[in-house]
Amino acid sequence: MFENIRRIGSIPELKSRILFTLLMLIICRIGVFVPVPGINGELALSYFKQATGGGQNLFQLVDIFSGGAFAQMTVIALGVVPYISASIIMQLLMALMPNLQREVSENPDSGRRKVNKYTRFLTILLAFVQSTLFARFALQMNNANPGIILSEMFQVQAFGIPWLFFVVMIMTMTTGTIFLMWIGEQITEKGIGNGMSMIITLGIISSLPSTVGSVIKQLNLDSQEPGQLTFSSIIVLFTVFVLVIIATIMIIQGVRKIPVQYARRVVGRREVQGGGSFVPLKINYAGVIPVIFASSLLMFPATLGQFLGKGNWIGAMASSLSPGTWVYTFFYVLLILFFTYFWTATQFHPEQIASDMKKNGAFIPGIRQGKPTQDFLEKTMNRITLIGAIFLALIAILPNLVGKILHIDPRISYFFGGTALLIMVGVVLDTMKQIESHLLMKRYDGFMRKGKTRGRG
Repeated sequence: MFENIRRIGSIPELKSRILFTLLMLIICRIGVFVPVPGINGELALSYFKQATGGGQNLFQLVDIFSGGAFAQMTVIALGVVPYISASIIMQLLMALMPNLQREVSENPDSGRRKVNKYTRFLTILLAFVQSTLFARFALQMNNANPGIILSEMFQVQAFGIPWLFFVVMIMTMTTGTIFLMWIGEQITEKGIGNGMSMIITLGIISSLPSTVGSVIKQLNLDSQEPGQLTFSSIIVLFTVFVLVIIATIMIIQGVRKIPVQYARRVVGRREVQGGGSFVPLKINYAGVIPVIFASSLLMFPATLGQFLGKGNWIGAMASSLSPGTWVYTFFYVLLILFFTYFWTATQFHPEQIASDMKKNGAFIPGIRQGKPTQDFLEKTMNRITLIGAIFLALIAILPNLVGKILHIDPRISYFFGGTALLIMVGVVLDTMKQIESHLLMKRYDGFMRKGKTRGRG
């Protein structure tokens, strides 16, 4: 471990990228403690804890994703959920818009810039809608518990609507989401890892101290009476925690190797007959993207419904989509399966692999080159994707089911297994892979420079 840290520190570019990422994440955490002007964050937090109670609630899920900013009504209370929702919509639109898809494939840089521009505009629109409904929800909270919104915010009114409060709340929260979006893009471009995934992971990790505190409190160690948690349930939960980590690593790292034979290969200036290799097909090509997408997509309509209240059909839909219900679990599994296939279809291109193999004189034993090879790769990928998607969905819901059976606090079972752990392990693996690629690239560059120096001598 210390040797790896020393190697990272010996590469200035990699060290600066890691330090830049840490600096950006620290700035994100500072935003959690900056409340919206005119909001009493401590009173809002106490009301939130009282309102959610001990049951599993959608707002608890949103609060974990935002790192505690949601409950305190801070400037980044919306987190990166609007950006992820916008990204999902853009990915779906790209599948339905052949012109945009063609532009991205023919001119990647220009097409990617256009897609990013549309995604940003859509993020601002979604953040504006969500912050408006958040402001309306805050008014309801203030009516139930006066003092959450300072009285000065009600001084400017027209037609009975506190316009000053709405303008401040909407502009502040929308700006906070835009700022997080900018930080995420900066981390992806100048730092290490995927920026948005890193921000979500930071929010999840930040809930560790409060989760551990809840575990100690529910064990009731200071009293002779049994607590809400028992040591046997903790052992079961810890076992599930370890199994989820192992299973996540296996499903993300696992590949199926398709054997490939070469009719002829050119090595240097010589032509070598025969030879073999393989094409690695990942069991879970999409990583933890389906879990993030599925969670965010379920959060968005359900959060809107809870903001609007329970007196309408939207509120009834929100109640049925609350975490822990069978309806939520069903749609969660269904969305994980869908996004696993959807992301794999957009990123995996069997026709390109088949074309490259044909150009290099490679073939899969028993399969003809060209279209038959493409069909074989596509069929094989669909089969292993199904296995990977089902396995991913089971990992996501198993700890929550275990927590429900053992009557464990949903916040504890959510952190120590399922969605949160999947995201954390997946992001850590992806970040480690990027660091390793930087180390390998640096070693390769250094070797080449050394060879050139000897040649000149």
